[in-house]
Amino acid sequence: MGKKKVLTEEDMSKRLYIPTEGQVLGQVVQQLGYDRFRVRCQDGKERNVRIRGKLKRRAWTRVNDWVLVEPWDFQTDRGNILWRYTSGQVELLQSKGYIRR
Repeated sequence: MGKKKVLTEEDMSKRLYIPTEGQVLGQVVQQLGYDRFRVRCQDGKERNVRIRGKLKRRAWTRVNDWVLVEPWDFQTDRGNILWRYTSGQVELLQSKGYIRR
């Protein structure tokens, strides 16, 4: 049995995830502790979100980072962080018109 390959941020930056239906872009406003954050989303709502397990140890999220959020169906003020964008990816999303400031 071999070692598990850990993806670095450089490996992850090769993909650009664009929000689909039911997903929204947002900017981290505050760290709440225990992998939870307050995110100001593009739809005008502030949500308490958590990092999903697959992303938890692969990408460190900080204040002012742009993330892809999937709101929960049963609580609209909560959700999951699906992806954290690098600065180059944020510039690309701005040029394509996905991020409005």
